[in-house]
Amino acid sequence: MRIRLAALVAAVLTGVVVAPAQAAPTGQIRLDQVGFGTSEQKHAYVLGGAANTRFSVVDSRGRTVLTGRTGASTGSWSEKFPAVHPIDFSKVRAPGTYRIKVGTTTSPAFKVDSLKKLFSPVAHNTVEFFQAQRDGADVVPGRLNRKPAHLTDREALVYETPVFAGEGGDQIAAPLKPTGAKVDLEGGWFDAGDFVKFTHASSYSTASMLLALRNKHNDALYDEAKFGLKWLDKAFDEKTGTLYAQVGIGTGSEEFGFVGDHDVWRLPEADDKLNVKPGDSEYFIKYRPVFRANAAGEKISPNLVGRVAGSFALAAQIAADRNPRVARSYLDKAAQLFALAKTSDVGELVTAFPHAYYPEESWTDDMEFGATQLALAAKALHDKRYSQFAKAATHWAKEFLATQDPDTLNVYNISALGHADLAPLLKKGIPGAEVTEKQVVGDIQRQLQKGADAAKTSPFRTAANVETWDVGSRTFGYITTAALYEKVTGDKSYETFGTQQRGFALGTNAWGTSLIVGVGTKFPECPHHQAANLSGSPNGGSKVLVGAVINGPNDATLFGDLGDMPAGSVDCTKPYTLEFNSEKSVFADDLRSWPSSEPAIDFTATGVLGFSLIANS
Repeated sequence: MRIRLAALVAAVLTGVVVAPAQAAPTGQIRLDQVGFGTSEQKHAYVLGGAANTRFSVVDSRGRTVLTGRTGASTGSWSEKFPAVHPIDFSKVRAPGTYRIKVGTTTSPAFKVDSLKKLFSPVAHNTVEFFQAQRDGADVVPGRLNRKPAHLTDREALVYETPVFAGEGGDQIAAPLKPTGAKVDLEGGWFDAGDFVKFTHASSYSTASMLLALRNKHNDALYDEAKFGLKWLDKAFDEKTGTLYAQVGIGTGSEEFGFVGDHDVWRLPEADDKLNVKPGDSEYFIKYRPVFRANAAGEKISPNLVGRVAGSFALAAQIAADRNPRVARSYLDKAAQLFALAKTSDVGELVTAFPHAYYPEESWTDDMEFGATQLALAAKALHDKRYSQFAKAATHWAKEFLATQDPDTLNVYNISALGHADLAPLLKKGIPGAEVTEKQVVGDIQRQLQKGADAAKTSPFRTAANVETWDVGSRTFGYITTAALYEKVTGDKSYETFGTQQRGFALGTNAWGTSLIVGVGTKFPECPHHQAANLSGSPNGGSKVLVGAVINGPNDATLFGDLGDMPAGSVDCTKPYTLEFNSEKSVFADDLRSWPSSEPAIDFTATGVLGFSLIANS
């Protein structure tokens, strides 16, 4: 389901879902449907219409509080909407509920208030999605009426690394081979709309939550971070030095007689009820295979080491004052794992099986992050290894800077998270440091400036490329990075840029939809998510999967033929999006549209951190 293989999908799906060209309407107003801080710059956009058109801002009683004129076009969106016109209403600063009127068109209601009041609830909603993603015995029933699932993971069989082939790199090329070992990996979070669990995404999500917790305590967030941490603790076997990377297999094989997780649409608790034996086609649905990142005694893929060790070290920082014994245990665990990193002849990184599901290539950023969190944990516990870890952090920061990696914050690049914590340590001084504070802060700024430059060419001032994968993920990455930069430097140069990216995620886009289920006036109603779809909600998941961040718009060539609804699913499609698609970018609010409507924990984790930083700024 969550396969980042544009080439593979394009080969299967041809054509473009674009509404026929017709006369443009008077205009559609697009804005952040949650609202704006009192002192923030405030912008909305009119999709269509004309420049120099009068607009007014009215309050909840219908009184006009501001009038003005729409600006010159910021660019063309599509053949149907050849112009997008900005509205600047930054002068509206009094707390309240407002709407914008342009001719006969009225915007959705939005609020002006403190950032804390506006975005604390949004941060809470993103945590609720993780509760919905829980696997194992300790589920939160919530809106989905979740039930315990995959209890067989308590005695899961470990298998050798599966062999894949094919053009997309995701075709099973040999039977799965058990090692004979068993492991308890019950619990954890489902990765996306399916039920596979990955250490790669889970560790990124856990680390993001712990960073948010370190910024501001929240009971629900604390419980969820502990839940993720508990599973990571299981995934790393300290006795043998083995890290487990995955539970379940998404891809099935007709040749070898089994179906994968992505081949069966069902509620997760149904898997434990299957009556299957080895050799049956659904055997791996109930008895899910576990795959290792390394064999006992071998070095471990450094990307996984950095983010898992970083999660343990963050746990040590948070527990340092309240429970030093537990904190020291986490610090020692993190240090043991960090020492197992494979940093020479690295080869293909371990992310998922197949690797094509998460084709990450960057790892020095993970090592910088892990070493930095180890240093902070050692500092909090007055551990003599502080200097060792801090110097290692500067080494890996130097190595990362040398890569000139063009990516920005998302599950594939966490350099901004490492930089933001390393900079204050460098400011105080690290003996033997291989980088300076100016260099790491400068790299955060470089990433933001790259986004700001890209946004100048977008009609909605969007930094992420709406014509490819992970638009939602990278948009939340920019939101978070802008907040981190301001927190570290006190410099507000990218505040408006961050607000613009937040706006895109919350409705300032061609489709006028938030990318978070349940947040804003208009949001995804048909997320590609099995448990939500089968929860009994007449809305196909839109009322139950609150807080889920979806991918959002994507390459138009991926949507030519969405095919039939998955067997066993509840039909759900919302055609309102069609008229707003462009020739190159499509958003489909449709159950079948996993390239657009599937949520994921890494998308949402960046939102957890970003909105926490905004709410507590």
